Amino acid sequence: DDTMARAVHYDLLVNGYVDRTGSLTEKFYKDKENGSVNLGEDNSGNVTAIVEILESVYNAAVMMPENARSNNVELKFDNAKFNKTEFQNLWKNINSKTVYVVDFDSDELVKKSVDSLNRKLRVSKIFFKIESGSMSNISSKEALASGEAFKREKTSSADSSNKIQASSSVKYDLIGKLVSETGLTRKNIVEILTGIEKSVFDQFKDNPEEFIVKAAGLINDEKATAVIQHITYNVLDEKYDSDIFTEPTIKGRLDVNVMKANKHLYDHILYDSSNERAFAEKLDTDTNVAVYVKLPNGFYISTPVGKYNPDWAIAFTQGSVKHVYFVAETKGSMNSMQLRLVEESKIHCAREHFKAISNGNVVYDVVDSYDELLKLVR
Repeated sequence: DDTMARAVHYDLLVNGYVDRTGSLTEKFYKDKENGSVNLGEDNSGNVTAIVEILESVYNAAVMMPENARSNNVELKFDNAKFNKTEFQNLWKNINSKTVYVVDFDSDELVKKSVDSLNRKLRVSKIFFKIESGSMSNISSKEALASGEAFKREKTSSADSSNKIQASSSVKYDLIGKLVSETGLTRKNIVEILTGIEKSVFDQFKDNPEEFIVKAAGLINDEKATAVIQHITYNVLDEKYDSDIFTEPTIKGRLDVNVMKANKHLYDHILYDSSNERAFAEKLDTDTNVAVYVKLPNGFYISTPVGKYNPDWAIAFTQGSVKHVYFVAETKGSMNSMQLRLVEESKIHCAREHFKAISNGNVVYDVVDSYDELLKLVR
């Protein structure tokens, strides 16, 4: 902590291990070599750890950065796999774009948002931590410079509500920001803000940033509920082009977030979690799988609660499973209580999207393991 750090620095000065410029002296290196570094009784048990820290700061060799290029990998697109009949058939079934229509009562959404904000919106106040003390006993210049002369006598916290408020000095476009974060109209946002209780709205002046973030989240939760009940997807003539696979440069670190692959559309896979890696390993070794791809960010489904990028597109060998084409979302846990409402809404939208574009030829579902996937496709 700060007190111990100051004590260590003071002992370094007293023992001549640090000069006025802050550099370690020859005496330090000599005592270190002899194993006789002395940092006082209070620090006697921490000498080894302190010396290691000092070397990490002052020794250029210790501070040499890791050569990141030594294990960086750039994923290479495999044209042969892309042109395989199985993948081409899969791609033709999933590359259509859609537009959604949501037909719900905005007045009802405003009412539910007001109720949610009144019940759940709690914004923390900003507090100052105040420490006071004295410097009545200054034994040396070094003690003054290191802060050792200062003795902490009292610590307290002060509510900042009377000192820091959203005022003319800082402009917050509350309505505009909530419009941006939720996608609702200015009219709807104004109705929500004027409809909530005064005590709830007054929290804005205590912590404007937190108010905006939390209010937007609660409104989006209500919006997500309405979306699930009232959304429809219509197929467009526009389709995704294969350049979504070839244009972006995808990089990662081998055995950190990248692994080699045989049946993947690229020669490696960039994974986000240990669960995704385990899933990919099973895909890559299953003889029933013809070719698969972890879908790039350029492939997404538009939803009222943000863009949604599914995880995997998988083409199974004809005749090996019931559902030949499968788009999967992998989750570490299938407990619905652990999935946020907005995320559940995106998954619901994905199901409606794939129903609209594939006429039942493509199955979309959420799985927590490869074994769960096999149960669905069989």
